[in-house]
Amino acid sequence: MEFDALSNRVIGCAIEVHKNLGPGLLESTYEQCLAHELSVADIPFKLQFSLPVEYKGTKLDCGYRVDLLVDNKIIVELKSIDRILPIHEAQLLTYMKLADVSIGLLMNFNVKYMKDGIKRMVL
Repeated sequence: MEFDALSNRVIGCAIEVHKNLGPGLLESTYEQCLAHELSVADIPFKLQFSLPVEYKGTKLDCGYRVDLLVDNKIIVELKSIDRILPIHEAQLLTYMKLADVSIGLLMNFNVKYMKDGIKRMVL
Protein backbone atom coordinates (compact mmCIF):
# COMPACT_ATOMS: atom_id res chain seq x y z
CA MET A 1 0.00 0.00 0.00
CA GLU A 2 1.38 3.39 -0.96
CA PHE A 3 0.98 6.22 1.55
CA ASP A 4 0.49 9.88 0.76
CA ALA A 5 3.45 12.24 1.25
CA LEU A 6 2.16 13.70 4.53
CA SER A 7 1.61 10.24 6.05
CA ASN A 8 5.13 9.27 5.00
CA ARG A 9 6.58 12.36 6.67
CA VAL A 10 4.69 11.68 9.92
CA ILE A 11 5.78 8.03 9.86
CA GLY A 12 9.37 9.16 9.29
CA CYS A 13 9.14 11.35 12.40
CA ALA A 14 7.74 8.43 14.42
CA ILE A 15 10.57 6.17 13.23
CA GLU A 16 13.08 8.81 14.30
CA VAL A 17 11.54 8.96 17.79
CA HIS A 18 11.51 5.16 18.07
CA LYS A 19 15.09 4.89 16.80
CA ASN A 20 16.22 7.26 19.56
CA LEU A 21 14.07 6.01 22.44
CA GLY A 22 13.20 2.40 21.65
CA PRO A 23 10.16 0.61 23.12
CA GLY A 24 9.00 0.52 26.72
CA LEU A 25 8.28 4.13 27.64
CA LEU A 26 4.98 5.84 28.43
CA GLU A 27 2.71 6.92 25.60
CA SER A 28 2.95 10.53 26.82
CA THR A 29 6.73 10.47 26.29
CA TYR A 30 6.37 9.34 22.68
CA GLU A 31 3.64 11.94 22.15
CA GLN A 32 5.87 14.81 23.29
CA CYS A 33 8.87 13.55 21.33
CA LEU A 34 6.80 13.05 18.17
CA ALA A 35 5.39 16.56 18.59
CA HIS A 36 8.97 17.83 18.77
CA GLU A 37 9.93 15.94 15.59
CA LEU A 38 6.87 17.28 13.75
CA SER A 39 7.81 20.81 14.80
CA VAL A 40 11.39 20.36 13.61
CA ALA A 41 10.06 19.00 10.29
CA ASP A 42 7.75 22.05 10.03
CA ILE A 43 4.65 19.85 9.88
CA PRO A 44 1.60 21.64 11.34
CA PHE A 45 -0.25 19.75 14.09
CA LYS A 46 -2.46 20.13 17.12
CA LEU A 47 -1.61 18.19 20.26
CA GLN A 48 -4.40 16.70 22.41
CA PHE A 49 -7.05 18.17 20.10
CA SER A 50 -10.48 18.32 21.75
CA LEU A 51 -13.04 16.29 19.82
CA PRO A 52 -16.69 17.06 20.61
CA VAL A 53 -19.48 14.59 19.94
CA GLU A 54 -22.39 15.86 17.90
CA TYR A 55 -25.60 14.47 19.36
CA LYS A 56 -28.97 15.43 17.90
CA GLY A 57 -27.54 18.62 16.43
CA THR A 58 -25.71 19.70 19.58
CA LYS A 59 -21.95 19.53 20.01
CA LEU A 60 -21.05 18.10 23.41
CA ASP A 61 -17.65 18.07 25.04
CA CYS A 62 -17.42 14.48 26.25
CA GLY A 63 -13.72 14.62 27.05
CA TYR A 64 -12.41 12.95 23.88
CA ARG A 65 -8.94 14.05 22.85
CA VAL A 66 -7.11 13.17 19.66
CA ASP A 67 -3.42 12.60 20.39
CA LEU A 68 -2.33 14.49 17.27
CA LEU A 69 -4.24 16.13 14.45
CA VAL A 70 -1.72 16.69 11.67
CA ASP A 71 -2.43 19.52 9.23
CA ASN A 72 -6.17 18.97 9.78
CA LYS A 73 -5.78 15.92 7.49
CA ILE A 74 -4.50 13.01 9.59
CA ILE A 75 -5.46 11.79 13.04
CA VAL A 76 -2.58 10.10 14.83
CA GLU A 77 -3.46 7.84 17.75
CA LEU A 78 -0.47 6.76 19.80
CA LYS A 79 -0.11 3.64 21.92
CA SER A 80 2.61 1.98 23.95
CA ILE A 81 1.06 -1.44 24.53
CA ASP A 82 1.79 -5.14 23.98
CA ARG A 83 -0.29 -5.30 20.82
CA ILE A 84 -2.93 -3.42 18.88
CA LEU A 85 -6.43 -4.80 19.41
CA PRO A 86 -9.56 -4.32 17.30
CA ILE A 87 -10.89 -1.86 19.93
CA HIS A 88 -7.92 0.44 19.23
CA GLU A 89 -8.69 0.38 15.53
CA ALA A 90 -12.36 1.09 16.29
CA GLN A 91 -11.33 4.02 18.49
CA LEU A 92 -9.31 5.57 15.67
CA LEU A 93 -12.10 5.04 13.13
CA THR A 94 -14.59 6.68 15.49
CA TYR A 95 -12.30 9.67 16.01
CA MET A 96 -11.89 9.97 12.24
CA LYS A 97 -15.66 9.96 11.73
CA LEU A 98 -16.29 12.48 14.52
CA ALA A 99 -13.59 14.82 13.17
CA ASP A 100 -14.51 14.26 9.51
CA VAL A 101 -10.90 13.29 8.73
CA SER A 102 -10.35 10.53 6.19
CA ILE A 103 -6.83 9.36 7.13
CA GLY A 104 -5.68 7.95 10.44
CA LEU A 105 -2.44 6.49 11.73
CA LEU A 106 -2.43 4.10 14.68
CA MET A 107 1.10 3.94 16.07
CA ASN A 108 2.25 1.51 18.73
CA PHE A 109 5.73 2.39 20.01
CA ASN A 110 6.06 -0.74 22.13
CA VAL A 111 7.50 -2.81 19.27
CA LYS A 112 11.00 -3.87 18.24
CA TYR A 113 10.70 -2.22 14.83
CA MET A 114 8.47 0.83 14.43
CA LYS A 115 7.31 -0.26 10.98
CA ASP A 116 5.58 -3.21 12.71
CA GLY A 117 3.65 -0.83 14.99
CA ILE A 118 2.04 1.35 12.34
CA LYS A 119 -1.42 0.87 10.89
CA ARG A 120 -2.86 3.35 8.38
CA MET A 121 -6.62 3.59 8.13
CA VAL A 122 -8.74 5.34 5.50
CA LEU A 123 -12.44 6.16 5.57
